[in-house]
Order: sequence, then structure tokens, then C-alpha cells
Amino acid sequence: MARAPLPRHNPAMLALQGRTALVTGGTSGIGLAVAKALAAQGAKVCVAGRDPTRLSEALAAIPGAHAMELDVADLPRCAALLPTLRADLVVANAGLALGVDKLHEGSCEEWDRVVDTNIKGVVHAFRHTVPWMVSQGRGDFVFVGSVAGRQAYPGGSVYCATKAAVRQLYEAARLDLHQTGVRLLTIDPGMVETDFSRVRFRGDAARAAAVYAGANPLRPEDVADALVYAVTRPPHVNIGEIVMWAARQASTTLLDRRP
Repeated sequence: MARAPLPRHNPAMLALQGRTALVTGGTSGIGLAVAKALAAQGAKVCVAGRDPTRLSEALAAIPGAHAMELDVADLPRCAALLPTLRADLVVANAGLALGVDKLHEGSCEEWDRVVDTNIKGVVHAFRHTVPWMVSQGRGDFVFVGSVAGRQAYPGGSVYCATKAAVRQLYEAARLDLHQTGVRLLTIDPGMVETDFSRVRFRGDAARAAAVYAGANPLRPEDVADALVYAVTRPPHVNIGEIVMWAARQASTTLLDRRP
């Protein structure tokens, strides 16, 4: 017996009206672009970040958004604040890299901060938002990973390890959340021109600019566009993994910088 054709998608069913979205690290770069894009689709957006000034700037750029001053590495604060949101769309974007030191030469204090933010911060956000989604039988949790979690590169040991951990958290969570109705996405971009390199090089703007010179990297809006596509699919569709590269980037280390 022939199967009945699937109904055409109604664009209205794909919008985010009525959804509550949390974006960690939402005051700049990919996070800010994602927060803007989700709000444009009708979501009620909460932007989380550590810097009150940047939070105020983000709110000014996203009409109707709310702010939450939050360091995702702070477990007690995550436990106290995140469940109150009842967010059914969470983008775990907060993350950073510090330095390009070799593993046997770098700063353990800096690496502690990277691990606390990139791994523990994701775990904290997941643990204190996903139970609400499970109770409702629906929701989306987005891990913002990196191609660095798939391909290591010189000087990236700890950062690459944290992004590989994020990938494994995604893989394990898919099994944990089977039959709950909660969808998971890991979106792993390559080179994206943001403040990432400036932070990594401790404020050295010239050195950061050299990273992107001639490479025509991805923009934060490119990542936001792909993410919004994934979370606006019909309920029976789960876009699980998105890997994004700049067209001139063949790997974590191989770039075409020709004019």
C-alpha cells in the first residue's frame, strides 16, 4: 500500500513564537548573532553573559530580550538561576581559548579557566535547563562546538580537548534523552571572525587580525543562520550535526590566503 505523501511544511509552524531561548555567551560574536536571529524568529530571548556593560549593549540591539548576568562556570549561580527560565531552546555558546602554548609549557591557571568554561559551563547549562524540557516532552539543546574538537592543531591542545569533550557530551546526551522528545544539535564551525582570537591573544588586536587575513572566514551570522535552520525544523526532524567551514579553509591548519 502506497504511503500518503507528507504534508507540505507550513512556514508558520517553523517559527519560534512562544519559545523561550537562552543563549550563553550571548553578548558578542556567535552568541550575539544567534540571539538576534532567534529573536527575529519570534523567540523570547534571554542573553547570558558575565559583563554587565556588554549585556546592556546586547539588550539595546535585541528589542524585547532579557539579560542574565552569569558565568557558566559558577555552578551555584547556574543552579539558582537557570531553572527559573523554563527555557525550551538553549544554546550553550559560552567558550574561549587562551594562548597557543604547547602542553608542556602553558599556564595551568589559564587552562583551568578554559576547562571550567568550555566543559563545566556546558554541563552546568545542560543540567539546569534540560530537566524542564524533559518534563514538557519537547525542546532543543544546542552545543556550540568547533572543528577543533574533530581535528587537533599545534598550540591548541587544551582548547581542542575541551571541544572534543563537547562532542562526546552531545553523543552521550543523545542516548540519555532517547524517548524524551528533546532534540540535540552540535554545530561545529571552522574559522569565524569574532573576538575569539583577540581573547586568545590576550587583547593583541594586530595578532588576532592576522589570523583572519586573506582567509575570508565565516561570519557569526553564518553560524546563526545554520543554527536557526536546524531548530526551526518540524518536530519529527532532528538536524543532529552541522560542520561549517569557510570555503577557503580545508582543515584546521590549511587555509587559502591568496588574493
